[in-house]
Amino acid sequence: MKVAVFGAKRYDREMLTELNAAHGHALTFFEARLEPGTVALAAGFPAVSIFVNDQVDAAVAEALAAGGTRLVATRSTGFNQIDLHAAARHGLRVTRVADYSPHSVAEFATGLLLSLNRRIHKAHERTRSGNFELDGLMGFDLHGRTVGVIGTGKIGRVFARIMAGFGCTLLGHDPQEHPEFEALGGRYVSVEHLAAESDVISLHCPLTDGTRHIVNADFLARTRPGLLLVNTSRGGLLDTRAAIAALKSRRLGGLAIDVYEQEASLFFQDRSSDIIDDDLIQRLVSFPNVLLTGHQAFFTREAFGTICATTLESVTAFERGEELVNEVVAPG
Repeated sequence: MKVAVFGAKRYDREMLTELNAAHGHALTFFEARLEPGTVALAAGFPAVSIFVNDQVDAAVAEALAAGGTRLVATRSTGFNQIDLHAAARHGLRVTRVADYSPHSVAEFATGLLLSLNRRIHKAHERTRSGNFELDGLMGFDLHGRTVGVIGTGKIGRVFARIMAGFGCTLLGHDPQEHPEFEALGGRYVSVEHLAAESDVISLHCPLTDGTRHIVNADFLARTRPGLLLVNTSRGGLLDTRAAIAALKSRRLGGLAIDVYEQEASLFFQDRSSDIIDDDLIQRLVSFPNVLLTGHQAFFTREAFGTICATTLESVTAFERGEELVNEVVAPG
């Protein structure tokens, strides 16, 4: 089957090409993101594969269908970049990667937390220039601290297990309570209680209408002064303006994010020679207690290999008329 692969970087091309030997699809790679201005590139392709910052809104869905596309396979677990109702109206089926190594994101979140707390990234910058002073690098023991986990799905539970290993007290918030989290000694509480009692909070929930800006000004006003906040899930979970205000007031002691709510025009590309006119991200990186990475938490050999393999398997199943085990459909 002919497949247009959007948002394709070198690593996408290499891994998908290698794994496609077992499937035999005709893959055409486009580095451009799928959006209204590029959707014409998909004409004549029965299937398209997209990533987190591609855009399948109503206009793009209509254009894809008009060009002969029948399958949208996103190389991600989240699918908030796709208007599922519009896709259904235009006869587009949608698949995702429902499961890949939860350890990849959980371990990266732990790395961000440790670096933020112990200022490892700042120490690295100092020693490279010959400064071996310790002033300004003091952190705190994670042992005995309270860690709040918002979203206790597979990734959240792996992160909780790691924090339990540090000797932390665990608080969780999730509409669906998981016995595995409780078996770690975790206790489910309201989001307000979690905000007020946690020394560290890590976000591991999907982006929905109910979770958008779940961390906002009201949430941050409830937190303990000096809170460390980590987000490796979706940028829209955090109200960036509220976070900046909390950093300025010193209520938020540190922020580590691998995702950003306006990341689409920035992440997965080299902007080092450009003027970046996003004032919010420029403000964020100006703080010494902010650690920002470019959506790489998923990026391990194990996780990325699963992502690419699952995407190709979905295309093959669609071509053969088999059940799409990773299909997502519009509610209702």
